[in-house]
Amino acid sequence: MTMESPHVTNPRRWLALAFIGLAQLMIVLDITIVNIALPSAQADLGISDGDRQWVITAYTLAFGSLLLLGGRIADYTGRRRTFVIGLLGFAGASALGGAASGFGMLLAARALQGAFAALLAPTALSLLAVSFTEPRERAKAFGVFGAIAGGGGALGLVLGGALTEYLDWRWCLYVNVPIAVLAVFGWYVLPADARTPGAAARFDIPGVLLAVSGLVAVVYGCSEAESEGWGSLGASGLLTLGAVLLFAFVLVERRVARPLLPLRVVADRTRGSAYLAVAMSVVGMFALFLFLTYYMQVVKGYSALVTGVAFLPMSFAVVVGAAGVATRLIPRVPPRALMVPGLLITALGVGLLIPLDAGSSYAGGLLPSEILVGFGMGLVMAPAMNYATHGVRAEEAGVASATVNTAQQIGGSIGTALLNTIATSATTDYLSSRIGERRGPVPKDTVKAALVEGYTEAFVWATVILVAAAGVVAFLMNTPRPPREQGVEDAQPATAHSL
Repeated sequence: MTMESPHVTNPRRWLALAFIGLAQLMIVLDITIVNIALPSAQADLGISDGDRQWVITAYTLAFGSLLLLGGRIADYTGRRRTFVIGLLGFAGASALGGAASGFGMLLAARALQGAFAALLAPTALSLLAVSFTEPRERAKAFGVFGAIAGGGGALGLVLGGALTEYLDWRWCLYVNVPIAVLAVFGWYVLPADARTPGAAARFDIPGVLLAVSGLVAVVYGCSEAESEGWGSLGASGLLTLGAVLLFAFVLVERRVARPLLPLRVVADRTRGSAYLAVAMSVVGMFALFLFLTYYMQVVKGYSALVTGVAFLPMSFAVVVGAAGVATRLIPRVPPRALMVPGLLITALGVGLLIPLDAGSSYAGGLLPSEILVGFGMGLVMAPAMNYATHGVRAEEAGVASATVNTAQQIGGSIGTALLNTIATSATTDYLSSRIGERRGPVPKDTVKAALVEGYTEAFVWATVILVAAAGVVAFLMNTPRPPREQGVEDAQPATAHSL
């Protein structure tokens, strides 16, 4: 296995942060940038309405289900080496998707993107964790990283709108190639891989199979529920199967000598709370991206580019919350002193959208919510990313990083499926109560009102989830304020509970 010494400080760590940030930006961009391009890609490649969701789902399924394996590969193979492999693979998959001549080719490319993202994402975060060990510098670095993680999605919507409108949807995939090639030059400034003599790369094959199949079943079950309903045989069967497989995964991890996910990584109250906070907080962010995108384009008639630009204030607010406020406070206050208020501010922002109607203005109806949600997410993501790898052994930084990324992907997938089902049901009920059995076209105003009714019902539940997340983090995360004076050795990442 590979281990970076906790006592050696990388003199080029800030330049390394720039390349790590580029890789993270590319990963986050790809989660949202394709959403804007999807209608054009569907028309160009002749994709049916029933199949179009797989362009998104293929990426999230591969990404979320392979993250733990990707983190363990990074720990065994070497983080710098894995970083470059992940970048080149992601660039190749993106080029393949941009050149896709049909639905099958695009689907394969999106799955490959997800697989290489699962290799790249935990590697980037673990490189950050071992590059910055001094508490104040670590706080600044994770503030920047948190701002990228939280605000990159909105930037993807803007970039996707611009590329689709002025060039072609294929450039939403091609754009990853120059970003990846530029980030590859980080090889020269990233910390070198150091091997422990005699160490062997032994992978937990049963754990890999159970984790991948269990997470695929859960995410696929949620995708089925989105279209077929939670009570459908396919959705309930897959979710049950996923739960059984993941329970079996936990049993296996308790017994194998070299587990894919050492349970001590998630059993720590600080790290476990960080993973939970990330999983539950992205529900609020995904709710805004999903439903406000439809609201602005379908209800208000905004173009793709205007819709993307309309999300920019949220991106700026994330940067202010993460890099402006959280960065300064992480070394001074307990993590829950940032994360609990951040979750409550996010909940308030989503809650302000509950009275939304078809005639609401952008400035009065959407902008205040975007600012509050963005600022709140900044306060959550920076300390969550920081403490997600805090106190782990150097050789387990990759798997700890993978766990927080898995929490983000799986939490977002489950939350999106849940809220979309709620929204669809509310819209259907509204239309049934207004038009009954009447035949003929439904007035546009009625359709818009029905759609908004669904969105606002989803916002109610998103608010409840975020408030519940704040309560859980307040109860579980008992990490004290970091010591004001620490040596470099003590700072390796250990302001939280060490193992």
